[in-house]
Formats: sequence, C-alpha cells, structure tokens
Amino acid sequence: MSNQPQRRAGRHFLQIPGPTPVPDRILRAMDMPVLDHRGPEFQKLGHRVLDGIKTIFKTAGPVIIYPASGTGAWEAALVNALSPGDKVLMYETGHFATLWKNMAVKLGLEPEFIASDWRSGADAAAIEARLREDKGHTIKAVCVVHNETATGSTSRIDEVRRAIDAAKHPALLMVDTISSLGSVDYRHDEWGVDVTVGGSQKGLMLPPGLSFNAVSDKALAASKASQSRKLFWSWEEMLASNKTGFFPYTPATNLLYALAEAIDMLHEEGLDNVFARHQRHGEATRRAVRAWGLENLCNNEKYYSPVLTAVLMPEGHNADHFRKVTLEAFDLSLGTGLTKVAGKVFRIGHLGDTNDLTIIGALAGVEMGLGLAGVPHKAGGVAAAMAYLSKGA
Repeated sequence: MSNQPQRRAGRHFLQIPGPTPVPDRILRAMDMPVLDHRGPEFQKLGHRVLDGIKTIFKTAGPVIIYPASGTGAWEAALVNALSPGDKVLMYETGHFATLWKNMAVKLGLEPEFIASDWRSGADAAAIEARLREDKGHTIKAVCVVHNETATGSTSRIDEVRRAIDAAKHPALLMVDTISSLGSVDYRHDEWGVDVTVGGSQKGLMLPPGLSFNAVSDKALAASKASQSRKLFWSWEEMLASNKTGFFPYTPATNLLYALAEAIDMLHEEGLDNVFARHQRHGEATRRAVRAWGLENLCNNEKYYSPVLTAVLMPEGHNADHFRKVTLEAFDLSLGTGLTKVAGKVFRIGHLGDTNDLTIIGALAGVEMGLGLAGVPHKAGGVAAAMAYLSKGA
C-alpha cells in the first residue's frame, strides 16, 4: 500500500489555456454506443453538427470537421488553398504563429514573417504597408492568429480585413481561432475571412480531437487551382460527403455527440453572454496581477486576451519552479512559458466552462503559490479580483 500514490481530495484546478475542463453534460453526451458511421442515425448527427457549428463561426458557408488537433486544421488550410512556392504573409504574435510559419516552410510555401516582441497583437497597419508594396500581388494569403495562446494577446481581425481591403490586395485571409472560438467574439462572414481554423479543446469545452476549417467561396475557388498534395485534408473529398451528412473516412463519432451538446450549451447561455463572461474573467485576472505588483506580458490594453493572462516573473525567479510548487501544494495547473519566454512567464487560463468562483479559487492558488515559492509580490490580488467580480456582470 505504501507504494500507491496518495489520493488528493477535491477537484484539480486545470487553469492552463487549454485543454479546458470538460463539463459533465458533454461527458454524458459522449457516453453513447458507437454508431454505424454509414447509417441513418449517424446521418442525423452529421447534419446536426455540420449545420450547428456554422452558428459558432458565424458563417453561412461550409465548416469542415476533421478528426485531428488544431495543427491538422492549420495544414488543411494551407494545402487546400495554396500551392508550393506561394508567398504568404504572417505576423509573429508569438509561439503558435511561429509554429504555423514553420509548417508553411515545410509544406513548400514561402512565408514572410512580420517580426514582433510577442507583447501585442497583429499590427494591421504593418500588414497594410507590406501589402501595398506588393504591387505584383505575389502574396497569396495573410495568416493571423486571432488569440495567441503563448502570450495572452488577441488580434483585431476586423482591422486586418480593412487593412487588406485598403491595400486593394486579393490575398486570402486565414485566421487561427483555436483558442478563441467560443470564447471571443468572432465573425467569419462579416469580417471577410477566407479560412478560419478552429479546435475543440478550448472554448468549445470538448476533449482534444476535433478541428475545423470554415471556408469562404473565394477560398473554395482558390482550392480548385491548388497544386499541393492532399488526401486526408482534402476539402473536396470532405464537402462531397458532408452534403449528405457523412464523412469520407471514419469520423470521431463520440466526439461529434459532444460537439452537438457543446453547440447547444453555448447557445443556451447566449454567445454574447459567453463572450462577456470571458471578458469579465480576463479583467478580474489582470486586476489581480496588477495588485500583486507583477507584469502582464501583453502590454497593450487594446489586445488584452479574454482567454488567458501571461504573467512575467520578477528577474531572477523561474516560472516553472513556481508552477511546480503551486501544483504540488494546491493541485493547480498553470500554463508554462513557451520558447522565447520559457521560464519567464506563467499563464493563467480563464476560458471554457468556468465561473466567478472558479476564477477566484485559481487566483487564490496563484497568490498562495507565489508566497510558497518566494516570488516577490504584494498581497491583495485575490481581493482586487473579488471586488471587481462582486459588482456583477
């Protein structure tokens, strides 16, 4: 018996920026016998999710659902709409924008990366200026991460769209919403996005395993000329089967049950209410950080993320040591710093199926953990968040 791990009472606080805790309703929805994915009952489910997910992206066009992580949806976007040798303009909002750029290189594309200090969102003016220089329209796509999960910055996609239009440039607009979909207001059609990439394990409140491409007519037209090799990722194959509610290969059937439930839950709360809740929790967290005397990695208020807050550690203190102390003492998981900010930043997730008391509990764990780890800070962060949240919505 002495070799068995000791049980920890109570719930684990999973406060990373995704995967997020899965609500009981979604767990119960998944707890179903596996369907015949060629049968009539699955066809009903297929139509339900393929139609329902459009309302979350706010599009009348098709949304393709892959049994994959968000990385798969990145690849699908690039290989369907573009060809090897195509130039793409990307903005360095952080770690995940960098990974998308690295993928483009491996796929034979020629990405141009607008550099940044990782402390803000994408600069629409810089994108416009570069597109105006591209007189021959050699740039075929502009790729932007809506919410940069590594840094806690949310870019203004409507401004990026206006920048492309102001430059009178025909480039496709591709947007990663993997950590923002279902958490931050997003409008695929209204903002003129051509390909939106999404994932299941964050604002949609599902386990990892589903990813999405919402696709405009312009992107579909571009895909007809694409010379990139693809089979599993092919929009053409998927859309042909999706018309009848089916998929060209075995889908993640039980995750589709979960997706149907998640769509219902988001609409029951109301998307605007969901977005407002995330904004409130983001503001409460930032007030706690300021009260502790610590610094938010995103230093431009315009781009503050409702999804997560990345906190800079004081000089000489390691974020991963603090995270380890906090996990062991309080069963609280916080996000690590990635690549350029490894060891310098910890991230507090405030997205998905969460409420005021969850946020206060997480912030209490952070404040106690700062003390245990010997990180210089002031008291009162939790009190500042409580004072804000107690005012109500």
